Amino acid sequence: MAFDFLVPVSEKVLAHNALLAPQALGNNIQLHTPKNGIPNLDNVDVALIGVRESRNAFEKKTEKLDVSGIRLQLYKLMLGNWNTLLADMGNIEEGETVADTYFLVRETVAELLKKNITPIVIGATQDITYPVYRAFDGIHDMINIVSVDSRFDFGMDDELISSHSYMSKIITDKPNNLFNFSNIGYQSYFNAQEEIDLMERLFFDAYRLGEVANDITLAEPVLRNAHMVSVDARAVRSGEVGHSDNFSPNGFTGREICAIARYAGLSENVTAFGIYEMENQQQSAQLVAQILWYFIEGLNFRMKEAPNTNTSDFTKYTVPTDTEQLVFYKSHLTERWWVEVPSILSSHTKTNSTALLPCTEKDYLDACDQIIPERWFKAYKKGFN
Repeated sequence: MAFDFLVPVSEKVLAHNALLAPQALGNNIQLHTPKNGIPNLDNVDVALIGVRESRNAFEKKTEKLDVSGIRLQLYKLMLGNWNTLLADMGNIEEGETVADTYFLVRETVAELLKKNITPIVIGATQDITYPVYRAFDGIHDMINIVSVDSRFDFGMDDELISSHSYMSKIITDKPNNLFNFSNIGYQSYFNAQEEIDLMERLFFDAYRLGEVANDITLAEPVLRNAHMVSVDARAVRSGEVGHSDNFSPNGFTGREICAIARYAGLSENVTAFGIYEMENQQQSAQLVAQILWYFIEGLNFRMKEAPNTNTSDFTKYTVPTDTEQLVFYKSHLTERWWVEVPSILSSHTKTNSTALLPCTEKDYLDACDQIIPERWFKAYKKGFN
């Protein structure tokens, strides 16, 4: 059983919980404890897992990730107006080898996915994204990954997998289940031009930090189309986490990264969420706790809707351009937008109907001005590959 190797939540956290108000999140979560073991997962919607593996860090870690410190900050936050049932599965410690740890992460996440439970992985280093991705093998055919990161993390061709090269492993490893990769918040000076060119050649999506910070709603349709989300805490500026030397002075603010996490939670497609590379500082733990709180809140308010389910709830807009006729839909309830992409074939959509790509109102307005939206063009081209 994959859960047999999980280490229970620490006694320190359990003792702290006893002092919390009844409305605190820590008193409304099913806990893996030394006394009671793995909690009953019936009807559980979200499960937390700490992963303390850091041997593949690009910059070597001087100390283990203090997941208990993050739990202390998360548990004392007040429960929202939620119907979501939470569980904390405890930690995955370092295996004898890194491959052993990856195996445990993959098996644990896969078991949760099979139970329709959304895993939240709190990991020391972002290379843990790789075994989380592999957990989808045999469960979901094609995966869309969104990374909130200042870097693309492709690394060098001959580089072993690390927290700066895990995406190369995901792209090249068999079976290749990656359909699309999107980056939110990259900073050009951290990425080689070859990496930026590779993103273009593979028709992947990338949004610069300034572009998203200027209009945080740009992140919403990207995350709406994701199956798993990987957040590198170093995408946040250093002042937000206690001025750590490992963080950049430029990055998302605490408010922006929490908004992005909430968009990820709202996405009905996101079935795995991970946050990595945080610091063992109280301010960092507080921010991570609030990011997780907003993801859980978003998940609680998810609404499944698509233009083909009830067309009376949507307005259809047909926009003729010089080369294509684009069809947009707008929800009357959420005011979210979609655009039809005829080239994405049934092998990806599991139907014979035209695929619906999440988009923004600006994409519609651009199409009205005879400007083909870039996200539509990339999806269109990828459908022929």
